[in-house]
Amino acid sequence: MSVDRAGRAAAAERAVRGRHLRRVWGVPGTVLGRSGWPPTVGQRLHWHWNYWWQAHLLDSLVDAQLRDPQPERAKVIDRFVRSVHLRNFGKWTNDYYDDIAWLGLALQRVRALDLSDVDAAITAIDIQLHAGWTPDAGGGIWWRRGDTFKNAPANGPAAIFHAREGDSVRARDMTTWLTTTLVDPATDLVWDGLRVDTGELVKNIFTYCQGVYLGACLEQSDVDAASRTIRAVATHLAPAGPLRGQNGGDGGLFAAILARYLALAARHLPTPEATTARTLVLTTADACWSGATPTSAGPLFSAEWAKPAPASPPPPGAPERDLSVQIGAWMLLEAAATLT
Repeated sequence: MSVDRAGRAAAAERAVRGRHLRRVWGVPGTVLGRSGWPPTVGQRLHWHWNYWWQAHLLDSLVDAQLRDPQPERAKVIDRFVRSVHLRNFGKWTNDYYDDIAWLGLALQRVRALDLSDVDAAITAIDIQLHAGWTPDAGGGIWWRRGDTFKNAPANGPAAIFHAREGDSVRARDMTTWLTTTLVDPATDLVWDGLRVDTGELVKNIFTYCQGVYLGACLEQSDVDAASRTIRAVATHLAPAGPLRGQNGGDGGLFAAILARYLALAARHLPTPEATTARTLVLTTADACWSGATPTSAGPLFSAEWAKPAPASPPPPGAPERDLSVQIGAWMLLEAAATLT
């Protein structure tokens, strides 16, 4: 029996857009994602501003446009880009290097489809990412300006961004720094980061970190490192088949980021691990879809894809209220749709 993976992705898109996309401060021609549903008063006003959730929402809109090009969605994407600039008080960047790298990656894809004028935004992000590199601890960029922490969540997407901007030297240096500093030689999993002031390795294991490292390796055509990472993910982070979730908040996006780059690996990696990557994405997507709660507004997805979502609307405090969790499921289903 064939699975309509494009149809699933389309249903997730309709659900997220219907529940979360609204004008910014009531200004005509604007749109961003409310960070919660049902929304609080602050969320209705877009007072709660999570820059990197919006970057992934933009990326998912681009995924949908590639899957099913529509003039209406193209207009939404253009409005969304301009609304990010408005809500960020006339700036494209903030103090977090991981945040701006993610927006940069989404904007590169917007530019490739000629959906909005993003040249100034990409230039501003490029300049700030370059400024974040220092020789401390052998290289890499900081997690945020003024900090003493260098990590995979900043250096991974920045390496991908630089590679796609044609700066192969900086992209290679960042990927090398990740490999030599944060890859656990015992498991081939990627640790979170390094506290440069104390030399302490923060050895937390997040699906997010595996995804961005995998993406950086793919951009460098480092087949061996990419293959090792996929094997490590299959062994340690998906013991029951589906990728494990990491609750709500920012964690709602972690496994989806990994799924995005696993799908990319499945399409382009010339090794047996491409099949492993494909299986991981499709198995996880099937679990995510099966566990969703049907509602009149479309499926409500669980924060933990191997478990059912709560009844709708989710109770106060439930991670399923978070925009991040619902974008994460949408991203996953879009990734699965590219593998049909």
